[in-house]
Amino acid sequence: MAWVWALLLLLSSLCVKQSSSIISLGSSLSLATQSIPWRSPSGRFAFGFYSQGGGLSVGVWLDGRGKNDNKVVWTANRDDPPLTSNVTLILNDKGVLLSIAVSGEKKFIANPNNSAVSVFSASMLDSGNFVLYDKDNHTIWESFEHPTDTLLGGQTLLTNHELISSSSENDHSGGRFHLSMQGDGNLVLYPRQSEDSAINAYWSTNTFWMGLSLRLFLNATGLLQLINNDDSSIYETINLSFFPEPTYNDYNDSSSNNNNSAIFSASLDVDGNFRLYAHLFERNGGFQTYPLLRALLNSCKVRGFCGLNSYCTFNDNRPYCACLPGTDFIDPLQNNVGCKRNYSEAHCKGGKANIPFYYMTSMSGIEWTTGSFYGKERLSKDACSRTCLEDCNCEAAQFDNGICRKQKLPLRYLLRDPDAQVNSTVLLKVGIRSLEADNDTVPSELKSPKVLIKRKNTTVLILLTFSFVACSCALLTISGVYIYKFRVLRYKRLLELGNLGLTEELTLTLFSYKELKRATNGFKEELGKGSFGAVYKGSLNRGRQLIAVKRLEKLVEEGEKEFQAEMRAIGRAHHKNLVRLLGYCVEDSKRLLVYEYMGNGSLADLLFKSTKPPDWDERTRIALDVARGILYLHDECETPIIHCDIKPQNILMDDLWRAKISDFGLAKLLMGDQTRTFTVVRGTRGYMAPEWQKNTPISVKADIYSYGIVLLETVFCRRNLDTNVSKPEEVILSSMVYRCLVEKELDKLMVGEEVDKRSL
Repeated sequence: MAWVWALLLLLSSLCVKQSSSIISLGSSLSLATQSIPWRSPSGRFAFGFYSQGGGLSVGVWLDGRGKNDNKVVWTANRDDPPLTSNVTLILNDKGVLLSIAVSGEKKFIANPNNSAVSVFSASMLDSGNFVLYDKDNHTIWESFEHPTDTLLGGQTLLTNHELISSSSENDHSGGRFHLSMQGDGNLVLYPRQSEDSAINAYWSTNTFWMGLSLRLFLNATGLLQLINNDDSSIYETINLSFFPEPTYNDYNDSSSNNNNSAIFSASLDVDGNFRLYAHLFERNGGFQTYPLLRALLNSCKVRGFCGLNSYCTFNDNRPYCACLPGTDFIDPLQNNVGCKRNYSEAHCKGGKANIPFYYMTSMSGIEWTTGSFYGKERLSKDACSRTCLEDCNCEAAQFDNGICRKQKLPLRYLLRDPDAQVNSTVLLKVGIRSLEADNDTVPSELKSPKVLIKRKNTTVLILLTFSFVACSCALLTISGVYIYKFRVLRYKRLLELGNLGLTEELTLTLFSYKELKRATNGFKEELGKGSFGAVYKGSLNRGRQLIAVKRLEKLVEEGEKEFQAEMRAIGRAHHKNLVRLLGYCVEDSKRLLVYEYMGNGSLADLLFKSTKPPDWDERTRIALDVARGILYLHDECETPIIHCDIKPQNILMDDLWRAKISDFGLAKLLMGDQTRTFTVVRGTRGYMAPEWQKNTPISVKADIYSYGIVLLETVFCRRNLDTNVSKPEEVILSSMVYRCLVEKELDKLMVGEEVDKRSL
């Protein structure tokens, strides 16, 4: 009978152990009585009070059992002030009640949404999930549905929910960054101090274009997956960047010598980076944490990692924040908070009157994509610096390939990457008067030869100025007649047409009709003819620069609309895969546009008229060129542009056989907060998206559809609509390709072509 008693004793101990994970009504935690936290059955997770910011918070943590630091994975009411020591947690039939003795305040930190449901018990699970049960043992509330900055294995981030980073390693209140599982299916990282817009996003899964409703799931093996809400299928496994090999080697060595499986967590860390961790428990009860994957290799890519008026630099695999010239750290102990001016802001005089109070300095190798520039102009670097110096609103300017973009304070999202190829230069305005000596004395660190010369030789400068003015007067008198005749009269004509504001907006060359007639030899050589006019070959600078002149020949009203659209679109657009607009002419009813000359004709000529079609590498390069041009129009322009007429005839080839998109005459501009627009039917039959025919809102998807048709024509070197075919079903290329794709007979399309069938 002894074995029976032994068996009963064993079963009794097992039952006690199992029941110990169930928290019954009336259970409480109080620091006054030094009660232990509520632990999971294995003891790896605990729920209760933990130290934070000189006080206490309530949460769940991975317990190091005194061998190493605990890892907090969830915090209740994280933005509340820290608690004092005289507080108690009580489990009652409404939830977990927090009672503060000093103030007499009582509030729930975990309770079901349905007040009619009563709590019967609670449990801290080995998954890290703290749950409340009803009398039927059904889960009626769980911490997994209210994540803070961390997901654990088996936990889901639901649609339209977010993770918010902690303020610091020791302060788990809401921090500066958040990871949003958006309703459009895209998982995106944003800084919290800015609106959730594309310009502020610094990492995403780019899963928005399918229009699916997704949720983020971390499975027990450490895979981050996007799950389709409609059928719970795995839509995509997220690929993050690996940590260096030593980290993986350490993890693999430890995991192979440890019988217990790893606990995985994915955290939006304090620095704004999203990382995957593995936690391996040791025999002594402690655990080791191994970082495995991360969203960004370079933490300086995190938008807002460094505060306003500072820039981030990445050295020795660590990000550092530094202040821009003319600024100091707001808090020297927290370099990522940002910087403030270290000089007194002089009253702005405007123009050259600013010169005694400010000077310009430059920084190279700075990536700056804030998107909030103003006053975009085509200027030289010196002129860009000068115009910012004389502009009271300008605090900095970015000079990039002849384009000057001015910027007001505050300055943000600046990154210096020594390994990146950055062609732009940042020009910064710095005040001469310091805050410590708010007078005309120049601080020693800001003194420069230019400033000293101006202060010591004022008399000499005045004499030189008067001499220069005297000489200039004679030259101005002589040139006055020329300026009046050939410049002022042009602007007078523009004023009569009411279009002067347009010339102020753009930095293009204004040609006279006579100049363009002479440049084209009387519009002698016609290159082609479009729906709004013909294009002629011409030359400038005595034949050294070839140009293409588009002469709008329709009715004045229609030509004016065409002119306005092209001017606004192409005048702002500068990209290697867009045909560049050089200038224009507007005289009376005459409207002409001057483009760079494209010497190798159109893509249509290359695909449909050439005796030898381009090889596969050439077709791939052309397709990518066109795609880059469309991407720039849709996503990278200051104002998004819908081309509306993407077709091979509007894709021209330059002397290097680089494809460039032309003819923005049908361009439809969108304001910054607009994604669709109603418009009259435009485009070319065979390339028009279905929404044109349905009178539904038109978006950039219309161009994507047209590009798809162009892509098919590029691949098969035939027109989408071709009546010169042997079978009626082959007339429409797109329909024929789709049919062959469904029937898995794509090889029928490649007659006479050498194609690897595996690639089909």
